[in-house]
Amino acid sequence: MALLEVNDLKTYFRTDDGIVKAVDGVSFSVEKGKTLGIVGESGSGKSVTCLSIMGLNPRKTAIISGQAMFQGEDLLTMSPGRLRSIRGNEIAMIFQDPMTSLNPVYTIGKQLVEAVLLHNDDISSKQAKARAVESVKAVGIPRAEQRIDDYPHQFSGGMRQRVMIAMALINNPDLLIADEPTTALDVTTQAQILALMNRLQEEFGSAIIMITHDLGVVAEIADEVVVMYAAEVVEKAPVDRLFERPHMPYTWGLLGSLPRLDVNVDRLVQIQGQPPSLLHPPRGCRFHPRCPYVMNICKEEDPALTPVPAESAHLVACHLDDETKDREARKLLESMQGETAAA
Repeated sequence: MALLEVNDLKTYFRTDDGIVKAVDGVSFSVEKGKTLGIVGESGSGKSVTCLSIMGLNPRKTAIISGQAMFQGEDLLTMSPGRLRSIRGNEIAMIFQDPMTSLNPVYTIGKQLVEAVLLHNDDISSKQAKARAVESVKAVGIPRAEQRIDDYPHQFSGGMRQRVMIAMALINNPDLLIADEPTTALDVTTQAQILALMNRLQEEFGSAIIMITHDLGVVAEIADEVVVMYAAEVVEKAPVDRLFERPHMPYTWGLLGSLPRLDVNVDRLVQIQGQPPSLLHPPRGCRFHPRCPYVMNICKEEDPALTPVPAESAHLVACHLDDETKDREARKLLESMQGETAAA
């Protein structure tokens, strides 16, 4: 049974120029102990989707509909008080920039202790501080007893991200949402953060939603992948299946743009053009102005998200026939494999 099930989520924003359709009919689910990767370009709706689930979009301008069922309760319709009791406790989020997410005038320890006391009425300040120390140790920060008295600016970017993970996991949440947790980190630190999240997931059994634009990160950590483009889901599949036989031209572009160290590649694939305006999205398939395989039907009819033949867990929104999808996917993978550097 799914821990979180999102159905037909729509998040629109009122602006002076009109209604921005930031998320437009998104559906997915994630099970306990599993990791869902949500991938796409900047502005595709990844972060807004998760902010909507968490109830963190501005109420005055956001128009939200659909369902987000979490353990039998709809997060989108529950009272603000009930949502606050869940947020940071049963559902936690790691935000994209730890420097702006951490309060610069409070020590790390004070912020961690506050997160514990806020959701645990039966725990003392001394016990909360002990838990804070243990959480800092768990994410691999040395000299935890001393470092919790430091301020955010005294930590490196990678260490601040570890603090954010410690804060998110300090109340043992059932669901962890990570919004680009490895952005702006060097490759070594990125690998350490991903390994840390894998280890902590195994230890606590939490479900993870990983928001990223990097398919390399998805390949490292996810069990299932949702590909978003212009506020819609265009492909959804188990991670192995997505990399073995992607069926959507946009996904082909994302995969082809991945740099590789293990093969000789003359040049990376470039997705031509720019993402469309969500104020006035194009008619039909939203990817058609940039798609090299565009047909007349693509300009008129928005394709439904439907299962790939004999693959009920693999869904794709594309008008191309299955034979063309298979052929082009094979060509892409063959070009990505190329000739090995040794050759």
